[in-house]
Amino acid sequence: MATRTYRDAVDHLNSLQSNAAHLEAARLSGGRVSQFGIPETIEYLVRIGYSTSDLNKLNVIHITGTKGKGSTSAFTDSIIRRAQPDWKVGLYTSPHLVAVRERIRINGAPISEELFTKYFFEVWDRLKENTKTANPTTPLMPSYFRFVTMVAFHAFLDLKVDATVLEVGVGGRYDSTNIVPKPIVTGITALGLDHTALLGKTIPDIAWQKAGIFKEGVPALTVEQPEDGLAVLKEQAQELKVCLAGAHQYQNATLAVHLAKKFISARTEESVDEELPPSFVEGLKATKWPGRCQTVADPVHAHTTWFLDGAHTVESLNCCMQWYVSPDTALRLPEEFEKRTRVLIFNCTNGRSGNTFLGGMLSSAAELLRTHGRSDDTASLFDHVVFCANVTYADGGFKGDLTSLAIPEADLAHLKTQHELATAWSSLLPSFPKENIHVLPSIEHAVNVVRKLEASDEKAVDVLVAGSLHLVGGIIEVAGLSHVAL
Repeated sequence: MATRTYRDAVDHLNSLQSNAAHLEAARLSGGRVSQFGIPETIEYLVRIGYSTSDLNKLNVIHITGTKGKGSTSAFTDSIIRRAQPDWKVGLYTSPHLVAVRERIRINGAPISEELFTKYFFEVWDRLKENTKTANPTTPLMPSYFRFVTMVAFHAFLDLKVDATVLEVGVGGRYDSTNIVPKPIVTGITALGLDHTALLGKTIPDIAWQKAGIFKEGVPALTVEQPEDGLAVLKEQAQELKVCLAGAHQYQNATLAVHLAKKFISARTEESVDEELPPSFVEGLKATKWPGRCQTVADPVHAHTTWFLDGAHTVESLNCCMQWYVSPDTALRLPEEFEKRTRVLIFNCTNGRSGNTFLGGMLSSAAELLRTHGRSDDTASLFDHVVFCANVTYADGGFKGDLTSLAIPEADLAHLKTQHELATAWSSLLPSFPKENIHVLPSIEHAVNVVRKLEASDEKAVDVLVAGSLHLVGGIIEVAGLSHVAL
């Protein structure tokens, strides 16, 4: 057999049902498809040679939530690695920015292309060779996310990790990660409205889905939540005899500290009594979570600065604007505010409300400009706006790891979502110059707009990229930022 490469693995992975298609199928079924998620995932695990009890060896910290679950996972991973430097710590998160192997990390670093390829094809071959399923309706091969989850479990078990920080993909109760019988501790970050067609249209509905990661007798921590959401979390915790701590206003970093304390106390003889031990401080400082409120100086174009945030919910986009419209970011050096050209590059997934997103962003921006003593009109915050599809290159191609099967062909052909965003922007800001609103078919086209502004204008260029982690990942790839941003 010819040697199989990392590119072969990525091509095989892209042949599976995309996450977007899987979520759409679940939506159309009224959520019924999701309820098969756990038994089907367990079938796949058994077919590659493991039982669910094997997953207890991974010593899991399981984290879900609507906002901040990724950054909380990154904080927790970094803290544990600093507090226990002799441990091997696995981290599983999604989505990736540039390379799919970013989702599976050992001691903070993505596994190598060679290791990813090895574990990928070991899982692939076992599934292809062992085709017996307990339920005849179970697809022979899992969807994209479920498959990568199998690869992560296989890699972590083979590498014998001492601890695993496991981020939920979507929801919690029916998520592919939720087959670990006995995590060491679970955590729920801030609740909000996202994936409502799948998880429910109210905070209590979504809280019920998130609380599905609770396990009997396993400690659970959360942040301050809306009252109706917290009530559901408490009710679910009581049913499972779970001690739910949530009276304090933990947010992402603080929640990570408490998760790490619970975990270390459970796995060692140590009792972490100090409020914030030095090793925890080091872990928090060393945490790197690319594409989230990240400032990147362009490594080639000295007068261009990229501001990257994959925020994609109303709440997280509000947080994005609080970060961007601040004295540390867009408002730095107030006397030079007029001397910079500011560009917004934005996209959102088909089905999300672009009008609501953009309206919320502009409303937040207006309030923040006033808070910081600026009399500028909101329309002056950006000189150009670009709405582009998440296609990587101008020729319509994708970088292999960034291949997106999430964009309906009809939508892509007519750039329906992007035109809707442009119309929404014009209706929200009627005075904004129409010629500075760009609807473009690829990320490369968007980067070219920035490059032309650099060449034609003596002003420095600030670029805010938001609305989609896939968009942020594509910008990092096309703009040549990988070695400084990742």
